[in-house]
Amino acid sequence: MTATTLAPGTVAELVGDAVTAPSMHNAQPWRFVFRPEANVVELHGDPDRAMTRTDPSHRALHLGCAAALFNLRVSAVHHGFRARVRLLPDGSRPWLLATAALKALSDEDHELAALHPALRRRHTSRFPFADEPVPDALMDGLKSAARLEGCRLTVPGDWHVETVLGLVRDAEQREDIDPLVRAETSAWAAETRTSTGTRRDGIPTAAFGPRSSRGPSPVRDFGRDRPATDRGWAVFERRPQLALLGTPADTPADWMRAGQALERVLLQATADGLATSMTSQPLEWPELRWTARDPLEDMGHVQMVLRLGYGPPGPETPRRPVTDVLEVQQ
Repeated sequence: MTATTLAPGTVAELVGDAVTAPSMHNAQPWRFVFRPEANVVELHGDPDRAMTRTDPSHRALHLGCAAALFNLRVSAVHHGFRARVRLLPDGSRPWLLATAALKALSDEDHELAALHPALRRRHTSRFPFADEPVPDALMDGLKSAARLEGCRLTVPGDWHVETVLGLVRDAEQREDIDPLVRAETSAWAAETRTSTGTRRDGIPTAAFGPRSSRGPSPVRDFGRDRPATDRGWAVFERRPQLALLGTPADTPADWMRAGQALERVLLQATADGLATSMTSQPLEWPELRWTARDPLEDMGHVQMVLRLGYGPPGPETPRRPVTDVLEVQQ
């Protein structure tokens, strides 16, 4: 198959798969530009959807956009193409985060196609997980998935799990006394209606999950300032199974690699029958983020804290239509 067979409708399908990626507060901070003459899809960050208070360096924005880039790679292989990616290709255009030239498929790309069914089944679950441990074999597979993208996934020991959970609680307390942070988080959990009657971004009430009836939960509570009467109460696992995704350095290129690794791990976990959630709360405060590192592991910078286990899948969260995020250059 040659790249000249690529049609704009196929590109729309690729982008439709790409935007199923997670992003901070489901802000979906991405734009795609397709250039048919070169069969290149450009990935741009959208500064209008940045978190100015909790993500001033745009690290989380890069992670979310890179997760969408990985989904684009998976979708391209599913459709019979290979996405040849260049990260941050133009220093004079900082919001151009990557280009993906769509080429003929090669044999080594087929393993990505196996992840395609998980794209639309992967949802963040803010519900309690069972105490059943994740088998070592599955965890080893997730570690391998991270390594394939140039990153490292580590499982902290019991004592460091307690440290990370303490950092989550510390971050929540800092949020409680910072009105700008609370307002920013609350804005993305608002049930604001659009002209069509349905909001296509943010965290809907159905995705808040239940309140914890036994102390703090290991997930961000979007309902603290947006009470929902039908959330209910539940007992979360006593010792969440956490994993830390990290990179040696902490540059925008590292963030782009980490976002792709994050999505590869999440899709593999979904394919393996695991439920997943993430928390970036302790990573949003510089004075807490450094402590999130496991001193027993050779990891320079933690980019995301993942929670893994067996439990109910999270509900589907809304996505902006492809027509809002894709531009075809003629």
